[in-house]
Amino acid sequence: MFCRYFSFFGLCLFLPIQRRCSLGHVSSLHSSDTTSLPGFENLTMGYNKYLRPYFGGKPVQIAMSLDIASISSISESNMDYTATISLLQRWTDPRLVFHGNKSFTLDARLVELLWVPDTYIVESKRSFLHDVTVGNRLIRLFSNGTILYALRITTTVACNMDLSKYPMDTQTCRLQLESWGYDENDIIFTWLRGNDSVHGMEELRLSQYTVQRYYTLVSKSQQETGSYPRLILQFELRRNVLYFILETYVPSTLLVMLSWVSFWITLDSVPARTCIGVTTVLSMTTLMIGSRSSLSKTNCFIKAIDVYLGICFSFIFGALVEYAVAHYSSSQKCAAKVPQEGPANELTKEMEEVNITNILNNSITGYKQKISFTSIEISSDNVNCSDLTMKSHEKIKCVLRNKMHRIIGYFTIQNPGNVDHYSKLLFPLFFMLVNVFYWAYYLYF
Repeated sequence: MFCRYFSFFGLCLFLPIQRRCSLGHVSSLHSSDTTSLPGFENLTMGYNKYLRPYFGGKPVQIAMSLDIASISSISESNMDYTATISLLQRWTDPRLVFHGNKSFTLDARLVELLWVPDTYIVESKRSFLHDVTVGNRLIRLFSNGTILYALRITTTVACNMDLSKYPMDTQTCRLQLESWGYDENDIIFTWLRGNDSVHGMEELRLSQYTVQRYYTLVSKSQQETGSYPRLILQFELRRNVLYFILETYVPSTLLVMLSWVSFWITLDSVPARTCIGVTTVLSMTTLMIGSRSSLSKTNCFIKAIDVYLGICFSFIFGALVEYAVAHYSSSQKCAAKVPQEGPANELTKEMEEVNITNILNNSITGYKQKISFTSIEISSDNVNCSDLTMKSHEKIKCVLRNKMHRIIGYFTIQNPGNVDHYSKLLFPLFFMLVNVFYWAYYLYF
């Protein structure tokens, strides 16, 4: 760690001595830093664990491989995942070469007597080394000076997720390994066998995801203190959408279809149609709240499932508004009609209608004659506003009144029964078209 910040002052070689002096040790450099491995006294005589292999010369090459035991707790709310991995690191230390063809597995506690890379996991939030029943570390020494160092680690790593297509999304996460203190002049990181350096990804079984593919990368991290080697394992997780189809998409679609049942019920059945409309609206609201409960901390995202639930809610609410419009038009139509009586008075009724018609016609004719001096012609719909004797503000009022009559006439429903008739066709047709665009966009774009 100190080497990262003081290497350009040339103090790395002397840091171990200063560090021991600060701790109150009065032992010499030879007695403290050249501690011998038990059974390898002749081999490690003069070995300094604070100096990397090839110190002052070429960089030491670290070959790595990973064994993925599990990937769990993929959290969309916290934007992270938890993985248990076995990290294997190999490097060659010429100071540990011995004769023979054997390899020796050393006690893991002897790692304190050897130089090891300062590898850490980039973007790790929490990590720990397994220590049951002892620390899960392995040290193996080969005759050519190669050292195998293995660790079993559980780590929680940040993963930036794009939830705009949730639950039809594919997330790309990374596991990055980097040297903390040694730059590229001291250490070179490589994968042992490329993509084959990663094991266990094919056998992973995740609750909501499927590992679509993975690959390894070699990169560098440029910082103020230098350029540091970095290895990257990048993998894609595709969410299993079948669960969400059965839990959310199918129920919401059925609720929309249930709201269409009211189109086949007569306009006079007010309780039946109102009950269907209000029930479907409340059920849809409950479904929308339930779908967001699992992602309470990511509501800032407009997700694909939110869009679909919003579409379904709009159609259900539209069916309720459709009945309100049809029922209002029907009631207005009935109020405009003259109440009919029994068959015995049909002749009297016809005579009364004729007399009323004659009276109204005579009244209108007399009214026209009285205001004929203004040359304003009264028609069934509009008033002629082209008279030159009219004042300007009266003409404006007249024009506006005529336009309002025309606009109201456009929206006047002559036959309220046709509203349900057209709704039976238009609502399902528009819903199918919206579904085609929705699934085509989120699955293929």
